[in-house]
Amino acid sequence: MRRGARAAAMLGAWLLLLLLLAGCSADVPKATRAGPVVAFGDSLVYGTGSSGGGFVRLLEQRLGRDIENLGVPGATTADGLERIDDALALQPAVVILLLGGNDVLRRVDPDTTFRNLATLIERCQADGAVVLLVGVRGSLLRDAYAARFEALAQRYGTAYVHDVLDDTFGVADYMADQVHPNDRGYAVIADRIAPVLEKMLE
Repeated sequence: MRRGARAAAMLGAWLLLLLLLAGCSADVPKATRAGPVVAFGDSLVYGTGSSGGGFVRLLEQRLGRDIENLGVPGATTADGLERIDDALALQPAVVILLLGGNDVLRRVDPDTTFRNLATLIERCQADGAVVLLVGVRGSLLRDAYAARFEALAQRYGTAYVHDVLDDTFGVADYMADQVHPNDRGYAVIADRIAPVLEKMLE
């Protein structure tokens, strides 16, 4: 019995250590210059399906600061590469990067999608902005992109929010249509992004 109790105590100690290490890895990059927050992406950034402004408007209200909304419905990661100069011209402190969903819908090769995302992150960081990478689902049935988004965030040291539509996609109470959230769904997205963004702006 003593040996079992000792083993249980050691296991508990290891679990506590793992939790502490996980907490340390949750650190996010801090903005290093004064400048706006830019939300850069597709219809989810634009707020399609909401009564106006989607999660970006909700973030503005929570943080008490304006956010430049550069969301374009239908945009792919390739479109993002064509528009990134418009975002960087604003000299942003933080870029919220949310692209990839339309690549899935258009069956773009995932290698191309993540190569484009990597280039977008590199461009932002080279310009002096820190990046908050927001993940999207890689298919309708399962999150085939999760591991690749996580690897990308680790490679470049970005802040990261996992699959932003997790637990809301396909749930009628949260969706305005088959792919876009309603106001309630965008509130969930804002709740997920806000704590990370707040830490980046401390």
